[in-house]
Amino acid sequence: MKNEQLFNKNLIHDSGKKHVTGFAEYTDDINEPQNTLYGAIGWSKKAHAKIKKIDLNEVKKSKGVEAVVTYLDIPGRNDVGPVFDGDPIFPKSKVEYYGQPLFAVAATSIELARKAVLKAKIYYKELEPIISIDDALKKNSLLFKPRVIKKGNPIQKILKSKNKLNGNFTTGSQEHFYLEGQVSLVVPREDNNFLVYSSTQHPSETQQIIAKMLKQKSNSVDVIVRRIGGGFGGKETNFITSAICCLLSHKTKKPIKLRLDRDDDMIITGKRHDFFSKYEVGFDDDGRIKGLKLKLASRCGMSPDLSLAINERALLHIDNAYFLKDIEVKNYLCKTNTASSTAFRGFGGNQGMMAIENIIDNISRHLKKDSAEVRKINFYGKKNNNTTHYGMKIRDNVINELFEELKIKSDYKNRIQKIRKFNQKNKFKKKGIAITPVKFGISFTTIHLNQAGALVHIYTDGSVHMNHGGIEMGQGTHTKIAQLVSNSLGLPYEKVRISATNTSKVPNTSASAASSTTDLNGAATLNAVSKIKSNLNNFLKKKYKIFSKIEPLYKDGNIYIGNRVFNFDETVKEAYLNRISLSSSGFYSTPKINFDKKNFKGRPFYYFCYGSAVTEVTIDTLTGESVLNRVDILQDAGNAINPALEHGQIEGGFIQGQGWLTMEEVVWGNDGRIKTFSPSTYKIPAVTDIPKLFNVEIFKNGLNVEKVVNKAKTTGEPPLMLAMSVFFAIKDAIASISNYNRIPDLSAPATAEKILLSIKKLKNIV
Repeated sequence: MKNEQLFNKNLIHDSGKKHVTGFAEYTDDINEPQNTLYGAIGWSKKAHAKIKKIDLNEVKKSKGVEAVVTYLDIPGRNDVGPVFDGDPIFPKSKVEYYGQPLFAVAATSIELARKAVLKAKIYYKELEPIISIDDALKKNSLLFKPRVIKKGNPIQKILKSKNKLNGNFTTGSQEHFYLEGQVSLVVPREDNNFLVYSSTQHPSETQQIIAKMLKQKSNSVDVIVRRIGGGFGGKETNFITSAICCLLSHKTKKPIKLRLDRDDDMIITGKRHDFFSKYEVGFDDDGRIKGLKLKLASRCGMSPDLSLAINERALLHIDNAYFLKDIEVKNYLCKTNTASSTAFRGFGGNQGMMAIENIIDNISRHLKKDSAEVRKINFYGKKNNNTTHYGMKIRDNVINELFEELKIKSDYKNRIQKIRKFNQKNKFKKKGIAITPVKFGISFTTIHLNQAGALVHIYTDGSVHMNHGGIEMGQGTHTKIAQLVSNSLGLPYEKVRISATNTSKVPNTSASAASSTTDLNGAATLNAVSKIKSNLNNFLKKKYKIFSKIEPLYKDGNIYIGNRVFNFDETVKEAYLNRISLSSSGFYSTPKINFDKKNFKGRPFYYFCYGSAVTEVTIDTLTGESVLNRVDILQDAGNAINPALEHGQIEGGFIQGQGWLTMEEVVWGNDGRIKTFSPSTYKIPAVTDIPKLFNVEIFKNGLNVEKVVNKAKTTGEPPLMLAMSVFFAIKDAIASISNYNRIPDLSAPATAEKILLSIKKLKNIV
């Protein structure tokens, strides 16, 4: 990255045209080898039970079935848990959630495989399931001991505060609803090796999980991913599909494709953690928080999965953009008889942020102040009040100026008055408005994951081939990294090609997650490029006896050294003839991060992303329907590599957050059956839910203070949290019914039903 020229250039997504024309190849589109069989999974119809007997005789006799596998067919590790055990591929004696895989079949067609699994006869001894967070807390059903994070003396500060509030708040779960479901294609090769095509965010861990299952070395499994049709965290640790697919291939010695249909996908796989919070807060007459005591509890499902890290990030983001001098948080990870909750865009940070934003909003309403002013008075400072509750000093804070700029650009103050007048005149339609900030830390909180590798080749015709560990899942990572390479070498973008992510090319990769994919893999790729450039530079200087210490400049297809100019393509050919290496691997590890998890102190993040959103809504008090009238967003993207792609990320992230907070409601029955298991029972945002006026702008004064590629900042996860403004705008609209004299009781998602219940409760109080 040394002496790289910064740029800012809009280019279309490398697969954009293929996406809209249907030519983009996903795992399910790969030509299947001859004799490919098709898999299907038989899963539990009970949430919690002992398995008395599994009778698969009729399954084995079914038309087209060539193999059936259970836990008895697993040669090695019967677990796909990424960090902790607890996620058996197939359980031996007990099921722990409705939808848990019990066996799988391979048949000559998808239809025959899916029909066959229905013929299984499974006998259970039912046990009482624990489904809700409340039940888990009452029965002390926890995955780990509760954790307490404390700074200062919050209890004393609360007692001494002039104003006090307490209450409860919940945020719901969320289905990933990626367009491409869980799918794998496994091809057996000689010596019991396997080629795995998988729709995964984590090829290296897929490789490791499969190898351990087979009791083989990782080098016997190659995982390839060209692109995935959305992941959002749902394909970071869901290894069960790939593992079962490979197990079937191992048994049959034939290629196997396993693709879950949408219903099975939603039943079998984990979702976003729903969170419960209980708080006590003390504050002064200006709304400044003096002390905060908070209880956080999350529904983790039947196993740890990534729950420990997700709850950790919730604790790290409980402050959002606010300086909390005296705070205590007690965190409970609830074990329930539901599918293991897993990674989801925001990774717990957004749940923590919603907890503090709700508290800030309630403080504002209690004091009858504009919430924007209360938020502002609690913001981190630049020179003072700039140390987090975990001891990290914030050195890149731009939230104050960004927040003020958005207030002006969105005409926030004037619109408040207009909305108040509207609400006075209208009995059944009420408007609301809210502005919320975002401060989101960038890096994996598991330190060793902050690394990446890459491989770059320059061919003798001057074209460039690169490979890195990141996954293209629609966000444009491949495009942006190709731009970085093109800029570094001074070549047209068209001369750079990225091939499918491949564990045999770049090993030991981290997941494409934590909003770090471009930062990590872009830096690793530039590291590889810099090595090749160094080879070329030394070759030219030596051959042409150039003694200038000036750093060579790669621009417009040429290499400039002082007053000498060399054509890039000709130089490459010449270097090859002189046996100069034109290929290199690259590596990058994020500097400066150091976090003591035990004591919850240190620097877990390389930098922060900042943003803010103003949302205006209208609710119908008779139906509970809410409509987004206008959204104004100002997002810090640093020196964006490709502003067009960042705009897409910001808009998409916001809409996904809107879905989570307003309409996407995951519902389990008391028996543990998930009731929202299909597109017909689970509502995601549609075209009609997009704001009527949607203003998205990148903060022009943003520049990453750290040595990140192109001085850019990520827009992977942070935009989702901008949608918090939607929820609090709805809450503002409800509050107007009491003439803003009462605090509405509203939890997320703010569905039409919950809005109506909140209105009813408020009217009864009034």
